[in-house]
Amino acid sequence: MQARILKWIIPFVALGIGIIGFKGINAVAKNDDASDAVDTRPIVEVEALQAQDHQVLINSYGEVTPLEQTMLSVQVSGEIEYWHSNFVTGGVVNKGDVLLRIEKDNYQAAVLQAEASLSSAQAQLIEEQALADVAADEAKRFPNKKHTDLFLRKPQLMSAKAAVKSAKAALKRAQRDLDNCEVVAPFNALIVSREVGLGQFVSTGSPVAQLNNIEQAEIVIPIAGFDSIFLPEQVSGLKATLTQRGVNGFTRDAVIHRDLGIVDQQTRMSSLVVRIEDPYGLISNAPAIKFGTYVQVQFEGKTLRQIYRLPQELVNNQTVWLLNEEAELEPRPVQVIREEGRYYLVGEGLSNNDKVVVTLPEYPQRGMAVKVAGSEDADGDSDNVGKL
Repeated sequence: MQARILKWIIPFVALGIGIIGFKGINAVAKNDDASDAVDTRPIVEVEALQAQDHQVLINSYGEVTPLEQTMLSVQVSGEIEYWHSNFVTGGVVNKGDVLLRIEKDNYQAAVLQAEASLSSAQAQLIEEQALADVAADEAKRFPNKKHTDLFLRKPQLMSAKAAVKSAKAALKRAQRDLDNCEVVAPFNALIVSREVGLGQFVSTGSPVAQLNNIEQAEIVIPIAGFDSIFLPEQVSGLKATLTQRGVNGFTRDAVIHRDLGIVDQQTRMSSLVVRIEDPYGLISNAPAIKFGTYVQVQFEGKTLRQIYRLPQELVNNQTVWLLNEEAELEPRPVQVIREEGRYYLVGEGLSNNDKVVVTLPEYPQRGMAVKVAGSEDADGDSDNVGKL
């Protein structure tokens, strides 16, 4: 009897246990679904914007050239009897150094002859002056008598004075020719080429050497149209920096000397001339800049007031992505006024404290809800917004 009762009770007990287990499993599943709800908003980093004044830096490139290039010639003829030890290709000479000397004997003799001619003319003048004085006294004793200029020896006196002037001029020319026997360097110079040798006979006007002035050098740098609008009104006197990178790189100070005042018809570029003092560093011991060196020139342009300086990767097609007050992405059109290195200078379209998104989602969309990295919404911490 008891066995029959258990036979009927056991199935109902098992059914009850199954129902209770099903309800328990269902409840656990619902709790798991609630706990598995994930925030799918992408996490982004933002930085607050702040406008600042910015000094524009203008870069260009050019070749170092001498301020002066002179083809030196002799002014007298004769045989070369001496030349300076540095008067060789690549040699450096100082202003006033005697580069070569022509045999002087004939020119010294010409000076002596001119001096003798001058002395003779001066003696003749003294004699004529004395005779004129005698004639004048004679005329005073006979005031009523008519006296001609010839009687008063005026023509003879004028001729004697002219002879003295002519003799002085001849002496001056002779002395100049004697002085020109020594060919001197007109400035501190680099010898580019030498055309004569010791013992060679040269004629008047013969070229003897090509010299480059090393006291100063110049660089003509092109300025593109997009840079020219940032040039100051007065460029003369602006300080510039010359740079050459590499193993033998250097940096030198220079000055913008002038604007060439023309725009190239083909490139539409204007040009500035930069001047360097002592390019070979002979006086200042600065790094030497050889003629023909290609260098970078950098100088300050205008100062831009209250602009934003953004990395180029944040600006795409003149658009910047911002985070609005609803934590949503918002594209903002901007005006890029200049590119400097890896940055853009933005003038219009942004405001102070705008939050620019620096790490965009893969496919950003207007109105896309996002989380800010470092905010309480993202990781439980407080807001951590940087500054640009």
